[in-house]
Amino acid sequence: MTQINRLLPLFLAAALLLAGNGLQGTLVAIRASQEGFPALVIGLMGTAYYAGFLCACRYAPGLIRDVGHIRVFAALAAIAAASALLHVLFIDSYVWIGLRLATGFCFAGLFMVMESWLNASSANSDRARILSIYATVDLMAVTAAQFLLPAIGPGGFEIFALLSILFAISLVPVALSNRSKPTPPASFKLDLMRIWRVSPLACMGCFAIGLTNSAFRLVGPVYATHIGLDVTGVALFMSAGILGGAVLLYPLGLLSDRFDRRWIVIAASTGASVAGILLTLLSGQDNWLIFLGVFLFGAFALPLYSLSVAHGNDQAEPGQYVMISAGLLFFFALGATAGPSIASVIMQHFGPAAFFTYTSSVHGLLVIAALLRLVQRPQINLPTRARFVALLRTSPSFFKLAAKAAKSGHNGS
Repeated sequence: MTQINRLLPLFLAAALLLAGNGLQGTLVAIRASQEGFPALVIGLMGTAYYAGFLCACRYAPGLIRDVGHIRVFAALAAIAAASALLHVLFIDSYVWIGLRLATGFCFAGLFMVMESWLNASSANSDRARILSIYATVDLMAVTAAQFLLPAIGPGGFEIFALLSILFAISLVPVALSNRSKPTPPASFKLDLMRIWRVSPLACMGCFAIGLTNSAFRLVGPVYATHIGLDVTGVALFMSAGILGGAVLLYPLGLLSDRFDRRWIVIAASTGASVAGILLTLLSGQDNWLIFLGVFLFGAFALPLYSLSVAHGNDQAEPGQYVMISAGLLFFFALGATAGPSIASVIMQHFGPAAFFTYTSSVHGLLVIAALLRLVQRPQINLPTRARFVALLRTSPSFFKLAAKAAKSGHNGS
């Protein structure tokens, strides 16, 4: 964890950038609903956002290779700032779909820069904790930003201007910091089969999380509106889920650094599935029970991406971090491209209560996939085994037991 101080500028930039992005996801859904856009169109905006992710997985790594992490970060953050302002200049569903596509490309590239930067600065023994700190910064910033929505209001120009300011200011700590930037990859090829062979569970996990977490982030505000919450209630609903994720992110990351990460993925997926079933049953009930249910959902569902990425990067070689980050982001984007549209269609045909039935089903399938991987590859991860052996070898009783066993074996021969 000695790298944390050197990574503080990156964490500060991430806080500003991700606060704006989280607020923008909620804002666009609410403002589009106020402008009369159908739920399916709002779902298509979410699909366009993650389609931009897919494009970035193909082209952003080449940009990082050619000009480096800091310049790519600066360019994409500037484009994201301009896109935020364009939403209020052109109130049109087709324009907004295009802007969400461009925003998705920018943020996928920004995530790739930040995550490859963090992975290059981490070891297997502390990777999940560093990624958990990054994800906690994300979720805490997004939680705080949600309350700007009722404070300023989704109508008008001001809140979009604030988004643009947040994106622009995020450039400052990264542009002025040059102490820990990783070396750009010498070459890059998005080899999905190779990434799949490195860690099938990480790929499946990112895909499943894309299906659910994207739907929660982008269609969750629509769900909250349909069950009768006002703007303040929507902000509380989204904040409760995001705050729940922030509460368990570091503890789950710490456990996954000490034990086989796959068991932690199974536990978190099971918790998210149970919480989704609870929310399905609570639909139309007391709002505070719904806030509690979504808090539990976020606590287990939102850390799953960091856990999956950490598991995948455990198997990576030092020069593969950009490739692994791009590949896992690609699998996440595949799921996330479909997730908001699927959730919107399900809500349109079966009502808002079916939203969390959908998320529970996906998380349940992830539990099954992780259990199958445990059967196919049952060994615990290397860092855990190494720490266990080191503990035994440094214990005084270890030598006594070893000497006793050797003596017994000698007498028996």
